[in-house]
Amino acid sequence: DGSRFKENKRAVEDKYIGVLVKTSMNRCIQCTRCVRFSTEVAGVPELGAIGRGEDMEITTYLEQAMTSELQSNVVDLCPVGALTSKPYAFAARPWELGKTQSIDVMDALGSAIRIDTRGREVMRILPRTNDDVNEEWISDKTRHVVDGLRTQRLDQPYIRSGGRLRPATWKEAFAVIADRLRPVDGPRVGAIVGDLAGAEEMYALKDLIGRLGSTNIDARQDGSALDPTWGRASYLFNATIAGIERADALLIVGANPRREAAVLNARIRKRWRQGNIPIGLIGEKADLTYTYDYLGAGAETLAGLASSKFAESLKAAQNPLILVGAGALARKDGAAILAATAKAAADFGAIKDGWNGFSILHSAASRVAALDLGLVPGKGGQAAAQMAAGSVDVLFLLGADEIEVADGPFVIYIGTHGDRGAHRADVILPGAAYPEKSAIYVNTEGRVQMANRAAFPPGDAREDWAILRALSDVLGCRLPYDSLTGLRQALYAAYPHFMRIDQIASSDAAAIGKLASLGGPADKAPFVSPVVDFYLTNPIARSSAIMAECSALAHAAHKTAAE
Repeated sequence: DGSRFKENKRAVEDKYIGVLVKTSMNRCIQCTRCVRFSTEVAGVPELGAIGRGEDMEITTYLEQAMTSELQSNVVDLCPVGALTSKPYAFAARPWELGKTQSIDVMDALGSAIRIDTRGREVMRILPRTNDDVNEEWISDKTRHVVDGLRTQRLDQPYIRSGGRLRPATWKEAFAVIADRLRPVDGPRVGAIVGDLAGAEEMYALKDLIGRLGSTNIDARQDGSALDPTWGRASYLFNATIAGIERADALLIVGANPRREAAVLNARIRKRWRQGNIPIGLIGEKADLTYTYDYLGAGAETLAGLASSKFAESLKAAQNPLILVGAGALARKDGAAILAATAKAAADFGAIKDGWNGFSILHSAASRVAALDLGLVPGKGGQAAAQMAAGSVDVLFLLGADEIEVADGPFVIYIGTHGDRGAHRADVILPGAAYPEKSAIYVNTEGRVQMANRAAFPPGDAREDWAILRALSDVLGCRLPYDSLTGLRQALYAAYPHFMRIDQIASSDAAAIGKLASLGGPADKAPFVSPVVDFYLTNPIARSSAIMAECSALAHAAHKTAAE
């Protein structure tokens, strides 16, 4: 009835380690998986052990919040549930959830995800294993943007009257658009495509704008110099994401991979940990979680690369990789920078049989598909910046929220959230977010991917392609497809590579040689990353309270470090 041994009950206090990871440290068995992940994979050694023997505890330094963009992966790694998801805690039981395999659109990587829904509501997002793209990791933005899908949503059409937006019916909204478009000539109509659009709605919008007699359509709302007429290889991550592990020298031009594609940055770090890879950076200095040679800030450094010490490392490499960021190309001299990087790739032997090291890292999920579809101004057409400045009378915004539209044009906004585009709009048509529609995306390496519908849009919101199809009827230029299947058949007929899901269509490396011959004068301004705040890059993220909290913590940590 008794024991000869007396042992103290061991209790461990729960730690605060940030807004994303909840701790229940009585469960912890000190396996140190979380410590090894944050140190080795994420490259931000914030977790560690204190104490010895039975007093050992896992913690951050002085209960500081974790700052890695990949920190929530420790929840998947923890074998005992000592680390769990703080936003999702006690929200649902796993057996209540419908599970849908899909694709992430928070960056251009196209990470494989699983969307868990209960009824009409998205409850959580988890990673799926895909060794070619994200391995088994996803970024914190991908995982925790879920609450942004519920807040500030557009769930019915709106019309601006008397300077204020008022709720309306679909019929009223379409009638207002038709009345406004009737007297307008085709060339005075334009369209700008946003960063989260799927291939189907982009194809439908291009078709509609063409039928209205306009060539003013542009998906490069950041002003990027990329153009599909230069060939597909000129805008792809040609080395492929998995190909990073084959590279033996890396030059990063005008990019901050840690902010623009956190999971890809972890892949670069994985290659760096294997050793024997010199890494050079031209652009903003940043903590990329691996050591690199800082070569300079802008185009002058790029022009003088051949005479630098780092050039010897590139020449000696069998598979040199030149990674060009979207920020370097979204400038007035973007075409000259693209030509200069293409020339560097050719000069240093980055393009040869079995290896193409010239790689563009996009920051927008829709960009590659848009370039594949030719969503750039046609003959006599106007670019996004010109249209936004007021050079057209009627402007369609397909989820375009990263561009300021001047007073003047009549703006028709098709989107999901009350963000910048909706504030400027004269008519708002509520669309579907990425978990609420079946859509094709093409990631930065040119891999065609299918995002599946996991839930339904709220209220009166509809899928974007269906909105454009219904509107075309009212405008008297009916689009020739009545279903998503019909639309996809038209898309596949015009662009066959879109039907090859999870495959990368081959691209002609000769295009990079032509690109190198373009030349042009370059500006002296330093390269700047297009992603200023990792957590607030799109309308869904900006609507998320969790992302806002993460952003505030990141800025506080940065400020403390700077001081």
